[in-house]
Order: sequence, then structure tokens, then C-alpha cells
Amino acid sequence: MFGAHDRHLAQIEQGLGVVITPRGNRLAIEGSQTQSATASDVLQKLYKRLVEGLEVGEADVAAALRWAQDGGGDSTWLTSKKGPVIRTKKKIISARSPAQAKYIESLLTTDLTVGLGPAGTGKTYLAVAAGVSLMLDGKVDRLILSRPAVEAGERLGFLPGDMKDKVDPYLRPLYDALFDMLPGDQVERRIESQDIEVAPLAFMRGRTLTNAFVILDEAQNTTPMQMKMFLTRLGENSRMAVTGDPTQVDLPAGTVSGLADAYSILEGMKGVSIIRFDAKDVVRHGLVTRIVAAYNARDAARKGERESHRKAFSTNGGDEPKTRN
Repeated sequence: MFGAHDRHLAQIEQGLGVVITPRGNRLAIEGSQTQSATASDVLQKLYKRLVEGLEVGEADVAAALRWAQDGGGDSTWLTSKKGPVIRTKKKIISARSPAQAKYIESLLTTDLTVGLGPAGTGKTYLAVAAGVSLMLDGKVDRLILSRPAVEAGERLGFLPGDMKDKVDPYLRPLYDALFDMLPGDQVERRIESQDIEVAPLAFMRGRTLTNAFVILDEAQNTTPMQMKMFLTRLGENSRMAVTGDPTQVDLPAGTVSGLADAYSILEGMKGVSIIRFDAKDVVRHGLVTRIVAAYNARDAARKGERESHRKAFSTNGGDEPKTRN
């Protein structure tokens, strides 16, 4: 519970501004009344995870801190196996934020789940975990993972090797998630037997995907036509997960993102669940949360400046405003 060299306690101290002193099987917490009570609550939640047979790592401590700092509320997703969990060969994966809890539940029960949000919120990782779990339970026969082959602001030119060698670099994040869920030999064996298929989006055209869990990652880099093509591949006894970050589009300037287009069409449709994540749901390094929040604040400020400039332009009858920021 305390972590190696009391690392978890140090994490709580830093997050809440308290001092925690272990004394045998007891802890002394020093700080303001409010922060000390919050630290006590966090520690009790972490202990309850252990009692339930769940692991406690640094990411779980961070999740407990986010829960406390966001005002508490229902903590089933954090402390109990009764909350939404995903079981794979290597680990039991539980939610680390309320949004993740809704996302996991949707992945396991809904025909089409769309996960929208910044990097590090677990959109792809949890989708792959859910697909692996459903395949291991025999609820689907195949796991199909796809991604558009679009470079992130770079032009890599011609890549050497056969077709697999050329497309594998784009699909590496999906392989990384797979190897985190299953032993390496099982991943290789299932890929060879085509129980698991990892392929670029272009290979999906003309197919009907039945008895499968299908994932489209980095969906913000699809065009509306590609997105429509992918969504209409859904076959009998299949489920789909579409993940993406609308703020990180790598398409050529002026090209509409298929993810944004699909969102406007699918919102409110029966059988479709759309889960939105934000900076509070980032489960990577704590610095990633601050980076995402800083970018969001900068973009919001720029949007405000453009709106002010537009209003000033309109007020002056089309003449340039006399002052500018």
C-alpha cells in the first residue's frame, strides 16, 4: 500500500500538501483539517482496493487523488471489483477515473463506443483490453485493430521492406497494448492464426466483420468517406470502438476530420455510446495532465482573441478595429 520506499505516501503528501508519518501499522497525518481528512479518505480507498484483491500502483494513487480533488462521489470504479473491470491473461484492469468507468462499461456492453479525448486518457489501451477480454471469454471470435496510416506532421517517404514492414510502424501502439494484455507467444500465435488482425484502415474496404471486436484508433485522421466505410463494416455479433483526439488532426489543411463528422451524425443514436475525456482523465505521467491543460488554456485564449477581433470588425462596419491585442 505504501509503495517501494513509501513512494505512494510521498505521492499523496505532494498532491495534498500534508505530511504522512508511518508508525507501525498506524499513520500520522499532519496538515490542515480539510487536507488531512482528504488524505485519510484517499488512504482508506487504496486500502479497500487491496482488500478487494486489486493492485495499488502509482497510477492508482493518482486516480484516488483525482477522485478526492474532484469532490469525491461514487468511488465504486476505484475501490471494487464490482465496478467495471477488464480481465486479461496478464492483469485485471480497473477504471482510474469516472469517465474510464463509463468507457469500460460501454466497451463491454454497447455495439459502438466512441472515445474522444486527449492523449493519455486510456482510450486505445482500454479498447484493446476489452477486445482481448471478450475474445478470451469466447464472446467474439476475432479482434481486429485498425489505424489510418497518416504521419504525425512528418513525411517519412518510402519505407523499405514488404507491405507488413511498411505499415507496422503506424500500428506499433496497438501491438504495444496487445503485448501488455497477453504473453508474447500467444500474441504471435493468434496473429498467425488470424484470431488477432492488425491492419491499416485502407485494408477494411469491402469487408463485413462478423463475430469480431473491431477497433479504429486515431480516428481523427480519417476522412468522412473513410469513416463511413469503416462504420458500415459492422457485421453480425460484432462490436466496434472508435477512438481519437479531435485536437490532434494530422490531415492536410482544409480536410474535414471523419471523427468530427461522425460525431455530429452519431450523437444520440440508439446503440451508440460517446464518451468524452478531458485533462482530468489523463493517466500517464502527472506532467502530461499539466501539458494538456496548458495547451487547452492557450487554445481557449486564442479562440477568445479571435472572437473579440471578429466582433470589433463587425462593430466597425467592416473596417479594421482601431486596437488589437
